[in-house]
Amino acid sequence: RGAAAPSHKAPRSRSVRSRSMSAPSLQRGRGRLRPGPPALLLLTLLLQPARPFYLPGLAPVSFCQSGQETESCKSNIEVFVNRLDSVESVLPYEYDAFDFCQNETEKRPSENLGQVLFGERIESSPYKFTFNKPETCKSICVKSYNPKEKLSADKLSFIKKGILLNYQHHWIIDNMPVTWCYDVEDGQKFCNPGFPIGCFVTQDGRPKDACVINSEFNKKNMYYVFNHVDIVITYHSGKNKDWEGARLVAAKLVPKSYNHADVTHLNCEGPPMEIPADDKEKKTNIVYTYSVTFQEDEKIKWASRWDYILESMPHTNIQWFSIMNSLVIVLFLSGMVAMIMLRTLHKDIARYNQIDSVEDAQEEFGWKLVHGDVFRPPRKGMLLSVFLGQGTQIFIMMFITLFLACLGFLSPANRGALMTCAVVLWVLLGTPAGYVSARMYKTFGGEKWKTNVLLTSFLCPGIVFVDFFITNLILWVEGSSAAIPFGTLVAILAMWFGISVPLTFVGAYFGFKKRPIDHPVRTNQIPRQIPEQSFFTKPLPGIVMGGILPFGCIFIQLFFILNSIWSHQMYYMFGFLFLVFIILLITCSEATILLCYFHLCAEDYHWWWRSFLTSGFTAVYFFVYAVHYFFSKLQISGSASTILYFGYTLIMVLIFFLFTGTIGFFACFWFVNKIYSVVKVD
Repeated sequence: RGAAAPSHKAPRSRSVRSRSMSAPSLQRGRGRLRPGPPALLLLTLLLQPARPFYLPGLAPVSFCQSGQETESCKSNIEVFVNRLDSVESVLPYEYDAFDFCQNETEKRPSENLGQVLFGERIESSPYKFTFNKPETCKSICVKSYNPKEKLSADKLSFIKKGILLNYQHHWIIDNMPVTWCYDVEDGQKFCNPGFPIGCFVTQDGRPKDACVINSEFNKKNMYYVFNHVDIVITYHSGKNKDWEGARLVAAKLVPKSYNHADVTHLNCEGPPMEIPADDKEKKTNIVYTYSVTFQEDEKIKWASRWDYILESMPHTNIQWFSIMNSLVIVLFLSGMVAMIMLRTLHKDIARYNQIDSVEDAQEEFGWKLVHGDVFRPPRKGMLLSVFLGQGTQIFIMMFITLFLACLGFLSPANRGALMTCAVVLWVLLGTPAGYVSARMYKTFGGEKWKTNVLLTSFLCPGIVFVDFFITNLILWVEGSSAAIPFGTLVAILAMWFGISVPLTFVGAYFGFKKRPIDHPVRTNQIPRQIPEQSFFTKPLPGIVMGGILPFGCIFIQLFFILNSIWSHQMYYMFGFLFLVFIILLITCSEATILLCYFHLCAEDYHWWWRSFLTSGFTAVYFFVYAVHYFFSKLQISGSASTILYFGYTLIMVLIFFLFTGTIGFFACFWFVNKIYSVVKVD
């Protein structure tokens, strides 16, 4: 499985050690093998002590006890807080949006483009520890609320709203998520990289969400605030190793609720912290406290410290069979398609090439009859060429991003790396988009090259940007942390207009300088009449059927990807995703070629747009599945969250449509060129 994950999630990080795999060169002499001079040099180098190197953002940090600090070993452990999010709302909020304990001198680590686009807002917190120094029931701050003061009442009502929608804290210690581990069904333990603000008991006495963990949370119409955390930090000692101090390998906590009546004498015992849902008179004081303990564990290595989170994920054990089942079915169907195509085509070509007399040729029927029309330029060739250029750009971007993620280069510990890589690649791949679009447009006989290059640069990115801008306005109005700052928006526009557009013009220049792609047969001046088609060879049924097979091979992975985006679960199986990506390419190509062959046999030569739409229709199934997922799996409430969900989904559907459509088109384009180049045409 891949070691990477979506940028807004935090899976495991791995150290990458340099290894020399060279074997000494050997010389043969006097009946035995002996090392030559180059081999002796290599052996000397191999015997030198190897030094590990680490990918950026992955280097381990050593911690020492107070008074024993060195340049490479520190004693202070800081807790950083990320944005709060909820499965019941698409709107994330910064830690500062809620009235929690604030740090006196706020520090914000520099955020990359991927983090900003995903709405991650990491900042320092007042929770600070000293390595190996336990603390018990230590106070952080006291927050007081008076319902008669509007500002104070608004702050408390916002916390209540967060509790009602089950908003979750996300804390980070040593670039690792602080997890809340609890038992689920079948005696398994689930480690959640977040924990709730609190919980709510409804008017009919039904405990919601985390209220089920404690029988004391039983009063009707009552909010309970988790104002205390018991933190356990596990470390791996560096004794008898080549590094000093200790390395943190796990940070777990248990959220608790205590009503601290006496602020001067805290003991973290007694009844929970209650906030009545409809009390407009009573003043409320919330005391935030924590306890921290340290424990040594030599079994867990620093490089595998994420494993306990990933292994506890509820879907890990279920999906291997499902994925393998899907792959076997797709491979079986692909084999069937390839076998039918090769056998049938081989017979067709052999039969056509054996015909000598004109009379026999006139009696023939099938795909050879439309040779004079099969390369007739399509209607709306401009739009098709623009789509093909954009689709090529997206395909190369997805391939490189997934390949790097598969190798583990897009480190999850280096948050936002995946999204940053995808955006930067898309910007830099303007040249292939311009080249493909211009070359195909010239092949279609088009002459309006300026319109072509402008549409390639602005049409699809413009649609995405408008959608993105509208969703950003909604986020801004709602005060969400996912709203992109104005400066970042300007930077994205600068990358688009300053880098991507000029590169697209460069690609288009080279595309138009090239000759049009030569076709193996000439096109007749007068179009051939297309005979009456059966139901299955009409355009729409063929297009609808064409998307079923490619969608069948991705929908299981799609479920886990949507889970990682909307249900805030970690996605880390990039090895499987890359395999499914390759199988999607094969399936899109074969389904399109098969349907294209049937249509040509039915003497229907309008294959240009149909080949693009056949595999592109997979995106329609993607959208239908996203709608099903929204209503069956998510508990999202509120019009803003619903609009945002479908706004982001439409961006994904458009990108997927261009990508799959382009794959189908070029597969069909190669196939048609190939079959008409091997038959004799008078």
